[in-house]
Amino acid sequence: MQKSDLLNCHKRIAPYIHRTPVLTSRILNILSGADIYFKCENFQKIGAFKMRGAANAILQLSEEEKEKGVVTHSSGNFAQALALAAQNLGIKAYIVMPSNAASVKKEAVKGYGGEIIECEPTPAARELAAKNIEENKGAIFIHPFDNSDVILGQGTACIELLEEHPDLDAVFAPIGGGGLISGTALAAHFFSEKCKTFGGEPYEVDDAYRSLQSGKIERNLTINTIADGLRTHLGELNFPIIRQHVDSIIRVTEDEIIEAMKLIWERMKIIVEPSSAVAFAALLKEKEKFRNKKVGIILSGGNVDLTDLPF
Repeated sequence: MQKSDLLNCHKRIAPYIHRTPVLTSRILNILSGADIYFKCENFQKIGAFKMRGAANAILQLSEEEKEKGVVTHSSGNFAQALALAAQNLGIKAYIVMPSNAASVKKEAVKGYGGEIIECEPTPAARELAAKNIEENKGAIFIHPFDNSDVILGQGTACIELLEEHPDLDAVFAPIGGGGLISGTALAAHFFSEKCKTFGGEPYEVDDAYRSLQSGKIERNLTINTIADGLRTHLGELNFPIIRQHVDSIIRVTEDEIIEAMKLIWERMKIIVEPSSAVAFAALLKEKEKFRNKKVGIILSGGNVDLTDLPF
């Protein structure tokens, strides 16, 4: 993937996404010791950055493929993104979702015209259910993160951030399957001479951290984290990009995620989901390393079940 691929992708998806705002907070700057620029993808269509990758992936399909419909598996945000992107282009969307996915995300998928197929809450069950739809319905499978068109789409959030603040020293993003962090790392590499990329990851699902240590993709033994959007493992396409372009991954506890989420809600007066707060929690965890630096943080989404808040 080259710089031109990212530029062409950004131009292609522009009519289908919002250019989200970049916000700052004097209080959070004081608390962290850094100048923070929050790229607010919680204000993106469907409430998360994943609209970018979903739109790009669908727009790259042939007319013949579009007629067959699309299928994916997702705990929520990519599910909503693909359903809306498909609806915008008059394409059928089959969405495999784990039975424990947040009800707010399931209702949103239905609202965007997606057909939900529920499965057990394990990666293997998700993949099997999607494979069955692909074979039985003929739908085109679009992976939520292990897909080059999706990765390029996710990287456009960082492009916009760097267009507004080209002098960033670092950019943080949460890590689940690796779509956002790999796209972000590519954008930082191609569009900045000095901006380094850092990942935030819960201890409970720290497969990316362990993968960097071992040199191969590791799996999670549990998915016991409040950050429901990160309950998956790295993709084959994502891992090499992360190895090459991500400076380091910082792990955070569940309490640290909740505290970071609470600070953003209280101080910035915006809604972010737990997965989104992981990147800010990671910065706070190692704030001495970033003292007096200019730091971008991708706030990945804001789809929260308001009946089940952690505070």
